Amino acid sequence: MNVTQQLAAMPMWLSILLVVVLPTALTAFALVRFRHHVALERLKTDIEVTSFTFATISVVYAVLLGFAVLVVWEKYHDAAGAVMKEAGAAAALYRLSDGLGADGGAALRAKLTAYLKSATSEDWPAMEHGSSNENTTRALTDIYTTLVGATVARGQESVVLGEIFDQLDIVTEARRDRNALAAGVVPGIIWVVLIAGGIMTVGSAFFFTSQNLFAQVIMTGMLSVIVCLAILAVVSISYPFTGPVGVSPAPLIELLGDFGG
Repeated sequence: MNVTQQLAAMPMWLSILLVVVLPTALTAFALVRFRHHVALERLKTDIEVTSFTFATISVVYAVLLGFAVLVVWEKYHDAAGAVMKEAGAAAALYRLSDGLGADGGAALRAKLTAYLKSATSEDWPAMEHGSSNENTTRALTDIYTTLVGATVARGQESVVLGEIFDQLDIVTEARRDRNALAAGVVPGIIWVVLIAGGIMTVGSAFFFTSQNLFAQVIMTGMLSVIVCLAILAVVSISYPFTGPVGVSPAPLIELLGDFGG
């Protein structure tokens, strides 16, 4: 796991402490020390440049941060959709299995149940670490093997068998999608931009010339909190299957219950 994935995997209270509370406390401390060493009169001489610089940095950073939140939320939604699609296709496979006859249908249902059990108990823990599970891959391959054997035994393809293969392809595609998304959706360079931009945005507020230091600490702290909360949101959902807000296997578990798994 990299640092951001470790943060995503932590309990939410601990993530808030490390990503929001600690940086905000350090910001307040740094601001007090900054004002202790830099005279207020000296800052007043450059107030126009300070205001323009802060406005420019904050607007650019707000656009970048908003874009990052939007992208990771869309990917998180895609991950949840992939699980629902996989569950829907698996349910269709259970219902279509009777078209293979008594023996063929029972074999397909047994292999499908084994796959779903492996997906929920082995694939999900692996995805929490950004990878996939080989046992689940083999279980999915076994379903294809069973269907190919049924095709050979029947001597020709039927409409039902063709539909079964179509639904199995949907299961395979959905699993491939969730495994790809589990590795994370934010490139490393974006993390550098978000963190560096946040530091520059909050740091720019140090150069304002409020006579009341306590008021400036409070306002700068509020700015730090909102920036850190937005970064925490990106961290938490950039790994859709990791941590307390990760996508759960509930649809697949419910499917197993519905079909006696």
